[in-house]
Amino acid sequence: MAAVEGSGAGAGAGGTLFPGLADVSISQDIPVEGEITVPVGSHSPDEDYSTLDEPVRDTIMRDLKAVGKKFVHVMYPRKSSALLRDWDLWGPLVLCVSLALMLQGGSADSKDDGGPQFAEVFVIIWFGAVVITLNSKLLGGTISFFQSLCVLGYCVLPLTVAMLVCRLVLLAGAGTISFIIRLIVVVAMFGWSTLASTAFLADSQPPNRKALVVYPIFLFYFVISWMILTFTPQ
Repeated sequence: MAAVEGSGAGAGAGGTLFPGLADVSISQDIPVEGEITVPVGSHSPDEDYSTLDEPVRDTIMRDLKAVGKKFVHVMYPRKSSALLRDWDLWGPLVLCVSLALMLQGGSADSKDDGGPQFAEVFVIIWFGAVVITLNSKLLGGTISFFQSLCVLGYCVLPLTVAMLVCRLVLLAGAGTISFIIRLIVVVAMFGWSTLASTAFLADSQPPNRKALVVYPIFLFYFVISWMILTFTPQ
């Protein structure tokens, strides 16, 4: 009887403290046990994949394949976001070093040096690319700084090929015919580099400012082409 009165008193107190729960009753037949789980999406095996765990050989091969694909995009220019989406500076660095080495006229102490020194070519290419990138950004370009450097660097590939051809032609002699062949090759590769770079960068600029972006690109590749055409070995 005392327990019943106590429970009744407790119920009365509960009703006083929580008047909104006075009419709520819990059935004894409702189970209150179970598991609480958080729904998640399907687990993909790629989520467990990390490049930190892969062998060094696989990392190098993957990067080389990525650089090779970008070279293909430059040699066959078309509107594609591959150079912009997966940008890197490995390809531009290799091209810049290769071009600077081939333009190396001779030893630094030689007064009859027929070409620019390595540091001169390296600085001209990277400084020119940075200036063009800053110009593009100031004109309202929508691509990032390093994406623009990536495109400009990879588009030096045709001129690097032109430099290689010119070195081979110069091995046969430096005459009028040799100059005409080198002129044709350099002009063709200059146009190729300019068209390839504008194909990737022009769409990222406002329509009324595309000419202001293309003109510095034209000058940039023209300077490199002039260095290649006027190069004479020691």
